[in-house]
Amino acid sequence: MRVVLQRVKSSQVTVDGEIVGKIGRGLNLLVGIANTDTDAEIDWMVRKCLELRLFPDPQGGERWQKSVEEIGGELLVVSQFTLYGDCRKGRRPSFDRSAPPQIAEDLYHRFVAKLRTSGLKVETGKFGAMMQVVIENDGPVTLLLEKEAI
Repeated sequence: MRVVLQRVKSSQVTVDGEIVGKIGRGLNLLVGIANTDTDAEIDWMVRKCLELRLFPDPQGGERWQKSVEEIGGELLVVSQFTLYGDCRKGRRPSFDRSAPPQIAEDLYHRFVAKLRTSGLKVETGKFGAMMQVVIENDGPVTLLLEKEAI
């Protein structure tokens, strides 16, 4: 499982000209599901996304003192199978490591459901749709999180 995590001031996703997900301060998560992913990878990734200290303490001090949970931030989760695109050979990416859509969609929805148990506002895009994502990156802070099945 791969997640491109971005600390944002705001973010939104549009499908066919309609805003389907919109957040304020928090995290934008672009999520790629591998063909080997299980609930173990989802559980690990949920904990990482919710608990990483990426936000400054409002009282000052260290720059990266608080997690998205601690600040009551928001999450926008967008499926992104292209995170498993392999461009090492030829001129067209191979997506052999991406999970097939029916498996990826189920795991993606389980990931979103587990994030929602945090009580934070969690918005999403539309799985499998062509989406336009607007990201107001804060910092900028962008991290690549990866958890491979063992």
